[in-house]
Amino acid sequence: MLAMSRNDILLFLGFTIAVLAMPIWLQPFGAAYPDLLQRFMIFGIFAVGFNILFGLTGYLSFGHAAFFGVGSYTAVWSFKLLSLDAIPAMLFAIAVSGIFALVIGYLSLRRSGIYFSILTLAFAQMSYNLAYSVLTPITNGETGLQLTLADPRHVDRMFGEAMPGQPVPTLLGQSLGGFAGFYFCAGFLIIAFFIAQRITNSPFGMMLKGIKSNQTRMNYTGFNTKPYTLAAFVISGMYAGLAGALLAVTDPLAGAERMQWTASGEVVLMTILGGAGTLVGPVIGAWLIKYFENIFSAINETILARFWDFLPDGLDHAAVVVSSKFVGEGWFLTLGLVFVLIVVFLPGGIMEGVRRIAHLFNRPDKSSPSQGKAAPQPQPAE
Repeated sequence: MLAMSRNDILLFLGFTIAVLAMPIWLQPFGAAYPDLLQRFMIFGIFAVGFNILFGLTGYLSFGHAAFFGVGSYTAVWSFKLLSLDAIPAMLFAIAVSGIFALVIGYLSLRRSGIYFSILTLAFAQMSYNLAYSVLTPITNGETGLQLTLADPRHVDRMFGEAMPGQPVPTLLGQSLGGFAGFYFCAGFLIIAFFIAQRITNSPFGMMLKGIKSNQTRMNYTGFNTKPYTLAAFVISGMYAGLAGALLAVTDPLAGAERMQWTASGEVVLMTILGGAGTLVGPVIGAWLIKYFENIFSAINETILARFWDFLPDGLDHAAVVVSSKFVGEGWFLTLGLVFVLIVVFLPGGIMEGVRRIAHLFNRPDKSSPSQGKAAPQPQPAE
């Protein structure tokens, strides 16, 4: 394992502090409640994993929701059959999602470009339809797979009586509700970010970047790129399975809607919005989209009327009418406008804007003698 550079250590520490302190710094934005914070963590993991495939290799998958859904189903079945403890459920979810990704990746990676994307989309939709109808005995169809009092939970019953009341996932017997669930998910996001950071800066990560740059040239130089792309696909699928398992931990229900193509498109938007190929960008993109989905969608005309109350009579009503089109059910319009602006003016995503701002502050001082213009050369005498 390569030693981490000073910049990598600072980035990891800064990211860790920002994640753990989210209940504090998100308070002014109205997003510091546990359920939304947990979703920030879960979809951050989903986006980080997707970025390993798309951001590093350039392979655009439209089927990653399949692994997300498989992780959820596996976790819920672990809760039903074995134990309510979250750790075994998550381990099973990662393993099953990895095997599923190995099969799908082996078949899909026989093609590249748009054909690869269409294949992954086809496999994801096949998985969705199987979960929705054909595999109803396993997935419970459109109703979804839920925990019940009648679940066998063999491991739990071996060590004592089943807990009274509605079964909920636990960690060593402790409930994972509220902020405990947030910090549980936050720990996995930090670990997932660290692993992605190590992968990105490793020789394996350099190979993936080379594949994205020019896969044909790498093949001509004698490198067999298929094992690298397949490995990236499987790792990315395991990340998605982990995210799906965490969603089942915080909301013990697995439904076919988690495997729909819209869920795959959402993680693509998260990655592009934040900055594909960067470490922090996909996480920021996931947080931004989930913020719009949960906060902007909850704003109604009553809230807007209080917000525009400082305007003169008549003008405040007009402001409410106009702004109401961008919130509530119209939050997609706001998100779409934000996405268009970023794609047009910041093709590299939000992180490109961060780099531009950092460059403005790090430009050399032209007034300094060492950074100024070169001294004029003496002119020959006429």
